[in-house]
Amino acid sequence: MSIKFYGFWRSLAAYRVRVALKLKGLDYEEIPVNLLAGDQHDPAYLKINPQGAVPALILEGVAQPLFQSMAILDYLDHAHPNPSLMPTQPADRARVLALAHLCASDGHPLVVPRVRNYLQNTLKLDEAARNQWLQHWTLQALQSFERALTQDPRAGRYSHGDQITVADLCLASQVIGAGFFGCELVDLPRVTAIHQALMEHPAFSESMPSRQVGAPTPTTTH
Repeated sequence: MSIKFYGFWRSLAAYRVRVALKLKGLDYEEIPVNLLAGDQHDPAYLKINPQGAVPALILEGVAQPLFQSMAILDYLDHAHPNPSLMPTQPADRARVLALAHLCASDGHPLVVPRVRNYLQNTLKLDEAARNQWLQHWTLQALQSFERALTQDPRAGRYSHGDQITVADLCLASQVIGAGFFGCELVDLPRVTAIHQALMEHPAFSESMPSRQVGAPTPTTTH
């Protein structure tokens, strides 16, 4: 099956899909869309993703490209159900989706490039104010996630017992964003422990932004 995956090394939403593709054992060709250079506004790309964002998937046998990370994850889990990224019981599914959306729908949309550009170019907020915004909303989502973990015995090695779910993909991406924005996570022990467990899985560690095409090369100091 041919899969073209349009992503960007720094994109948290693309990270979620990259992890899912690896968990499912699916081969894919990743095509970089440089969000910082404005490639997402190219008319040719807008025909693939009318939102002008990443990720997007073009799949053999599927008439139209897929976009929006949560929709892509849902497609992948239905089309390639092994391993499943969702529990089977309705109440458990609802819990996992609630956790996932704390990050993917509530926290992450407030810190994406188009929002950062609006804060800088339209509202004219200085760097300190922009950083305060990014840290506030990133941490708020993780703090809510932490409370949810501590209040529900269904949390385990991962967000929902010992099964990796879409909640974990979203949590991992949110923690990565926290690192980008200089957030301190010392008061989030459950979130931190689960993230460390996830990073032991190759699908998560190999999908890290720093390991993707286009990521800046680390500099060494002497």
